[in-house]
Amino acid sequence: MKVYNTLSRKKEEFTPLEEGKVKMYVCGPTVYNFIHIGNARPMIVFDTVRRYMEYKGYEVNYVSNFTDVDDKIIKKAVEEGVSSQEISSRYIEECKKDMAGMNVKPATLHPLATQEIDGMLEMISALIEKGFAYPVENGTVYFRTRKFEEYGKLSHKNLDDLQAGHRDIKVTGEDKEDSLDFVLWKPKKEGEPYWESPWCQGRPGWHIECSVMAKKYLGEEIDIHAGGEDLIFPHHENEIAQSEACNGKIFSKYWLHNGFLNIDNRKMSKSLGNFFTVREISEKYDLQVLRFFMLSAHYRSPLNFSAELMEAAKNGLERIVNAADNLRHLLKNAKRAFMSEEETEIWKGSDAFVEKFEAAMDDDFNTADAIASVFELVKYSNTRVNEENSGELLERLFKRLEQLCDILGIVLEKKEQILDEEIERLITERQAARKDKNFARADEIREILLNKGIILEDTREGVKWKRA
Repeated sequence: MKVYNTLSRKKEEFTPLEEGKVKMYVCGPTVYNFIHIGNARPMIVFDTVRRYMEYKGYEVNYVSNFTDVDDKIIKKAVEEGVSSQEISSRYIEECKKDMAGMNVKPATLHPLATQEIDGMLEMISALIEKGFAYPVENGTVYFRTRKFEEYGKLSHKNLDDLQAGHRDIKVTGEDKEDSLDFVLWKPKKEGEPYWESPWCQGRPGWHIECSVMAKKYLGEEIDIHAGGEDLIFPHHENEIAQSEACNGKIFSKYWLHNGFLNIDNRKMSKSLGNFFTVREISEKYDLQVLRFFMLSAHYRSPLNFSAELMEAAKNGLERIVNAADNLRHLLKNAKRAFMSEEETEIWKGSDAFVEKFEAAMDDDFNTADAIASVFELVKYSNTRVNEENSGELLERLFKRLEQLCDILGIVLEKKEQILDEEIERLITERQAARKDKNFARADEIREILLNKGIILEDTREGVKWKRA
């Protein structure tokens, strides 16, 4: 299996630090709102990498954090007049719902930054002791970027070039020894959450959080660190500097980064009005379609999101689901149990598609080519089987299709159509639950209906519903 390592800028044979085991850390979202489709790409991509690793027999320890203390979270909390914890807790739960909708497996562990403060204080203290960090008068602690001689090895940026020209990359602060030094700990502002530290009442910088969580739950050396390519610099570069300066070991052996997501060939931004949350997409499409769309291009390639491409993904996914449905139907009515010699040859012929699938995934997780091999298997099944075939052949072909789709996180179940009377009954039950302040049940009913393709809208005139 070959993976493209951002560190070396080339494909390398994957060899884990410990035979049969993979330690993998993926930077998770900052939870201040519903996740957007840009957040969804690394979630889907690296969930698929994990699934393939598990298919190959590896035991994967997959850690993906939630950043639950941040300027954006604090701003949202102030706007709503609630605590930062209330905002982060709310959107962690919403994020988990969206992840479930996209069939993203829960991580082995989802650590929260705010629960790892002690570890951050320890790492910062160790960096100060080793001369890699320094506190200033107001209690801010900075990392001495130039003292870490390999700084820039991931992003392939030169410190002197950064110093000379890239003002957007510098972090302001007149009290720093060097304009490129970055924050490890910062003093609180009025009304902000804070923690006690040897330097001041304050909170951690963003970069130190991931270094500490990766070390605590995976160890000082890990196999794979992954995330969006926007994190290469400065976030991942700074993680390397902190971790390797503190631990004296190579932090991560392989660095994987997914490409950007554009909307109608333009960068996604709120100002352009082309900013979409996963929840908004779920009102128009089953989130399986979004997942299928995300995997239709190689993860390192830029990906363009558009209504036309989503429709194409929807149609492609339907072809696969319909083929599975046809095999199920034939299997239910099969007249014979066991394969004939001719059917044995048909079964052996399907091996080629598994080989193609594995070859694609072994080549830096090329899901686009893997999906192409699934389509070939679908065509092969559609043209080779009918109601005369044995249950054994039909079941084997179905299981094979199901296994390949499971690696991609694609579910081969058609969502059952819900009747209008059932919708009305559930809405009435939800109204009663809300009246009784049983909000958990009310949310559960909304989720049940959403999973069946029914979107609820609470209006002044009452609850309205529509099919997705």
